[in-house]
Amino acid sequence: MVVSADRFENQPPDYTELTDYDRTHLKLYLRLLDAELDNADWREVVRVLFDIDPNADPVRARHIHDAHLARARWMTEHGYRDLLREGRH
Repeated sequence: MVVSADRFENQPPDYTELTDYDRTHLKLYLRLLDAELDNADWREVVRVLFDIDPNADPVRARHIHDAHLARARWMTEHGYRDLLREGRH
């Protein structure tokens, strides 16, 4: 799954509740968490998941990776609760 540049933001939302952006990018978040567990090189991760060449713009590539990984971690600690509540309706 490659997420094209027009389908993700440089900075994911930083809200205390689940957003449409989060719902849209759940698979991306899971893949980022999997890559982290596998100790994958962040450069390869942004190349595969975001279709960004980390050599061309390393600062932006690293920021996008780290920001989305942080949001993915937030999902495992807080955001999943909103998903569970939505599933009950």
